[in-house]
Amino acid sequence: MELWDLPKTPTRKLKVFQAQFGFFDTVLAAPSHAAALRAWGTHRNLFATGHAKVATDEAAIAAALEHPGTVLRRAVGSNEPFALEPTSLPKVPDTPKATPASTRPPPSKAKPKAEPVRRPPADRSRLDAAEAALGELDDRRKREEADLHRQQEELDAKRMAAQQRYVDARKKATAAVVAAREAYRKAGGTD
Repeated sequence: MELWDLPKTPTRKLKVFQAQFGFFDTVLAAPSHAAALRAWGTHRNLFATGHAKVATDEAAIAAALEHPGTVLRRAVGSNEPFALEPTSLPKVPDTPKATPASTRPPPSKAKPKAEPVRRPPADRSRLDAAEAALGELDDRRKREEADLHRQQEELDAKRMAAQQRYVDARKKATAAVVAAREAYRKAGGTD
């Protein structure tokens, strides 16, 4: 599957890039690093981290140029040709065999280690005093914050009561102004 339309003329220069993904080595013929990253389906710049590079293997380059824009794979560690659907499995290195007990060297007869000198437990009194002072400081701040909160509630209640008294008095004073203005007009006064 090609990820871009290649021009009909061979003027577009392709480069062959390679990277390893999971159990597969991959090669790809693409015009740029960005096009290769898109074909591999990644937004990370694998070239900057060294996980992708320009291919140097002639067989890999030839296979990629036969299928431009297509990711070709082969199992890691395999020398098989790159293909769309590789059939080989990755090679797993042999695990080291355990040494039989009879061939193991006998344990050395080292001198038994002397009992470590036991030191008396460290004096915690300064740490306890510092922790107690910190606890007292925190408690004092909590009490202070509670007192400020109580004072704020009292102040808010006073403010609301003062506002209500003002509203009630303003209504009464406004009603008195309206009544006086009406009486003035009735008596022949003009504004």
